[in-house]
Amino acid sequence: MSDLMAEGVSLSFSGKPVLQDVSLRVLPGELHALIGPNGAGKSTLLAMLSGDRTPASGVVLLDGKNLGEWRPKELARERAVLTQDNTVTFPFTAAQIVEMGRAPWQRTPAEDEDERAIAEAVAQTDVAHLMDRTIPHLSGGERARVALARVLAQRAPIVLLDEPTAALDLRHQEDVLRIARDRARAGDAVVVVLHDLNLAAAYADRITLLSRGRIAASGTPSEVLTTERVEEVYGQRVEIIERPDRPPLIVPLR
Repeated sequence: MSDLMAEGVSLSFSGKPVLQDVSLRVLPGELHALIGPNGAGKSTLLAMLSGDRTPASGVVLLDGKNLGEWRPKELARERAVLTQDNTVTFPFTAAQIVEMGRAPWQRTPAEDEDERAIAEAVAQTDVAHLMDRTIPHLSGGERARVALARVLAQRAPIVLLDEPTAALDLRHQEDVLRIARDRARAGDAVVVVLHDLNLAAAYADRITLLSRGRIAASGTPSEVLTTERVEEVYGQRVEIIERPDRPPLIVPLR
């Protein structure tokens, strides 16, 4: 099992701190949600965990080795990343995009699993009917689901998803989080950036709440999502409705 952790990472843009002394461990078998207001540092932290950004101080380690020391193909076999921007300028078909998820496994024994991995990812994300269409002719939600299929086809033990529900309708939002939870229950480490607190409460095993580049709280949904903490971090009055044997509902007071 892969062990991914950030230790005391910090980063500034144009002199403005974006992350300050953040430490986080990603555990196999957990769906870990990163939440917080706009500009809190969620996507930047995810980019550091993926190796796409390098901290100014602190370190991100995968199996005890600095991410910067991993070869790109080796790293791609360990973690799969869905970014917010899934723009594709070339007229690739959806099928070609999903197939790209298998690139890290070329010329390895795992290449024998390509067809099965692709078929499963396509079925899970409900995009089979889109496979022959080119990406520029898909809606934003359809492109997002095709991009997720590519990530799933990669079959990496660490899955990093940046706002995967942002462009999706209600049904597909639930589908995506169910898929993420299933991957965690199968033993993968899954980190997902979310804005919807109710989705985080319903699906996450662990939540880390970021505020102004720092960790405001980290723990189970019930530990993190208290009325006082949500109101303090988001600057919005809320009511949290507790429901026996079901996730709580966070409702803004208007």
